[in-house]
Amino acid sequence: MKKLLSNIKIEIPEGIYLKDPESSTLGKKIIEHSIVLLEEIGFEDFTFKKLGKNIGSNESSIYRYFESKHKLLMYLTAWYWGWVEYQLVIETYSITDTSEKLKKAIEVVTKTTEQDNKYGHINEELLYSIIVNENSKAYYTKGVDQDNKEGFFMPYKRTVQRIAEIITAYSPTYKYPLSFASNLVEGALHQHFLKLHFKSITNCNSKITPTDFYTDLTFKTLLNVK
Repeated sequence: MKKLLSNIKIEIPEGIYLKDPESSTLGKKIIEHSIVLLEEIGFEDFTFKKLGKNIGSNESSIYRYFESKHKLLMYLTAWYWGWVEYQLVIETYSITDTSEKLKKAIEVVTKTTEQDNKYGHINEELLYSIIVNENSKAYYTKGVDQDNKEGFFMPYKRTVQRIAEIITAYSPTYKYPLSFASNLVEGALHQHFLKLHFKSITNCNSKITPTDFYTDLTFKTLLNVK
């Protein structure tokens, strides 16, 4: 079943892009090199001018695909969460034991991403680094409500909702599955960030992973209501 991932096109909400980058060689090149550049210099210093120089193309050609670097970041985060959602579905679909399904779901959304080469123009490992460091910048904006209304965050929201459903299946009487699921998703990214940058305020390290922490936290929390 894992091989199915290589045949699945990650669907991105329309409106984030002006022209689908998956529809052309240049578009895929823009995505490939934007991931490399964003991971290297960060969102604040990233510009379409710098990206254009890297890919040997005019800055104006990039604007035919995305109206701003913020929309490009939204595209990359939407792609990432769509990719995680597919993994979540495939990794848990055949598990009938609710405890094992929840454990697998936690693993999928908290583990460190490794490059798997299923999508040639997207380096998942570098993209994951961008998500850890830049994900919140996609929606911590004044326009978040309008962007949400347009459906730009659906892949992210569906991932949280799927985890909440798995939590409810394991613990039907637990009152806060959505809150817990969203905390799990965001908290895992934060723990990965702390592990990299603020080591003195997390127990996560080379031996203790965010997956270890959230597996322990989740089952100890839900044990009290089963």
